[in-house]
Amino acid sequence: MKRAAPALEAELARLARLQLRRQRRTVAARAADSRLVVLAGGRELIDFASNDYLGLARHPALAAAMGACAARDGAGSGAAHLVSGHNAEHARLEEELAAFTRRERALLFSTGYMANLAVLAALAGRGERVLLDKLCHASLIDGARLSGARLLRYPHADAAAAARRLGESPAPVLIATDGVFSMDGDLAPLPELARAAAAQGAWLVVDDAHGLGVLGASGRGTLEHFGMGPAEVPVLVGTIGKAFGTFGAFVAGRHDLIEFLIQKARTYIYTTALPPPVAAATRRALELAQRDGRRERLGSLIARFRAHAAALELPLAGGELTPIQPVLFGSAAAALAAQQQLEERGFWVVAIRPPTVPPGSARLRVTLSAAHTEAQIDALIEALARTCATVRATAPAAAP
Repeated sequence: MKRAAPALEAELARLARLQLRRQRRTVAARAADSRLVVLAGGRELIDFASNDYLGLARHPALAAAMGACAARDGAGSGAAHLVSGHNAEHARLEEELAAFTRRERALLFSTGYMANLAVLAALAGRGERVLLDKLCHASLIDGARLSGARLLRYPHADAAAAARRLGESPAPVLIATDGVFSMDGDLAPLPELARAAAAQGAWLVVDDAHGLGVLGASGRGTLEHFGMGPAEVPVLVGTIGKAFGTFGAFVAGRHDLIEFLIQKARTYIYTTALPPPVAAATRRALELAQRDGRRERLGSLIARFRAHAAALELPLAGGELTPIQPVLFGSAAAALAAQQQLEERGFWVVAIRPPTVPPGSARLRVTLSAAHTEAQIDALIEALARTCATVRATAPAAAP
């Protein structure tokens, strides 16, 4: 270990020189106002960094459901699902998630990372070929590696390139993509990918972590937005720690798929089940998300943000439909400087740097929530315009 220490120190120093060393900040959000974060020291900032898209994470109804379940069933599950940890709240939530996604069954996982590892490692065998979007989430990449399959990539959102790779011999057995890309906010070309996968008899896996609850006429996500169902996308992965405001994830699909995962998915079999109070709170969140008008409010705030940003010629990426609105700066140094300036102006927006995003594409990842007000959106846009002007003047393009 002593011999390893200098190498660790050297790598940490290298990351610091490149401004790629990550730092944690201790925050405590006020329960009474999900729009604020409170930094250590007590400074309040308006939060434009979380994935709480519908503003449900601190809804009193979720806290009440969680508290009532904890008082009744305890704080933790105590064991894995296949031992004694599968609570009635888990069973009810799985049924409700299956109904929400219009699939035969759903299976709960403790995290979205674990759900993606489970799906890819279970469905792709050693030596087989799997195909992933170049910008898909790290958990899909790691799931492919864990499976022992040969990992192939296609250029981001390039359905034609994906179809060509699927037509190679031997053909990939599985293609996986995000529904909404978490750092860019754009949508995968799911209809084209589904047709290509069907033509080759390959599984299509869609991780819709950032689409569920937000997109579609009833909030059922990217698939609903495109008018697609289980026939086109047999494997749907979703998280409940983003739009639904709690914690955990699930896989939804046919009865035999879920039964297969129960038998084969190591990240399901060998881990403690999600705490029952979390499941109880999620059930309440599902109900609120479908009847509270939050999705419609979020859509109007997204449109307002993009219209004002376009008028001020801010360097936005992403799409017009999602709450993920990246503001591009290019270099890590510029993105960090922009983060600091926004913090000084009262806003919490985090700089995203390589390796999370490709070199040369460091950015501020602005995320909008139904809990924000129009005044807060307008104030952020004004602060972003001033920040972009300052950073451009003082920090020209540098190495990422």
